[in-house]
Amino acid sequence: MRDNQISECIREAGRLLMLSNHTMETYARIATPKQAQFLLGMFDYELAYREENKRKRLIRKAAFPVLKTFEGFDWSYVTLPSTITKEEIVEASFILRAENVICYGPVGVGKSHLMAAVGLRACELGMRVRFITTSELVLRLVAAKESGTLDKVLLELASYDALLLDEFGYVPIDRDGSRLLFQVVSRAYETKSVMITTNLAFSRWASVLTEEQMASAMVDRLLHHGHVITFKGESYRMRHAMMGKVGGEHEGR
Repeated sequence: MRDNQISECIREAGRLLMLSNHTMETYARIATPKQAQFLLGMFDYELAYREENKRKRLIRKAAFPVLKTFEGFDWSYVTLPSTITKEEIVEASFILRAENVICYGPVGVGKSHLMAAVGLRACELGMRVRFITTSELVLRLVAAKESGTLDKVLLELASYDALLLDEFGYVPIDRDGSRLLFQVVSRAYETKSVMITTNLAFSRWASVLTEEQMASAMVDRLLHHGHVITFKGESYRMRHAMMGKVGGEHEGR
């Protein structure tokens, strides 16, 4: 690398480290070639260190129950719509466009795995996400409303680039909880991504949210800039449990 290129790299690293232009210009000018190399190596190390700490902090704040990646993920269960590609899901690029993704299908076919893997990839790219079950979120919202801290919780949720809501429809939601959940989705509309896993068809969402009009309005907001990924097949956990059982029977014979 030429001396002028090293000096330019030092200036750029200093900018990223939020050092003053005066300091960076001075040392980029007076440093010997060896000193410049040393400075650049130190700055690059510090930037990498900060980036790794940021990634760890984002993953911790995302509160994933288990860290999941796309390595070994079985895509044979997944049917993608024409509106989104596998690459856009794997790279979480739809989050940058504030688009939504609904993962729909039976239990145990990888919906939560896919969502967690997307969330982890987003964290690695510097995005802020929050993984939470829908029932847990509703309970938190209701408790915050009762304690007078709802605005604080809503402000925290608004700070994320994506909300990853797991297991929608697994637990019924009362009227107050439904309205609070609708408020969260409405606030996220066109400003951030919402990703949801569910085993309920949209026509059955009213049975969970208690009001058909509210359910229709929520679905409308999610689908306006959204993609529905369909999962099919037998439960992964059930299939492997049965394989183990069959294997045990054969071993006992």
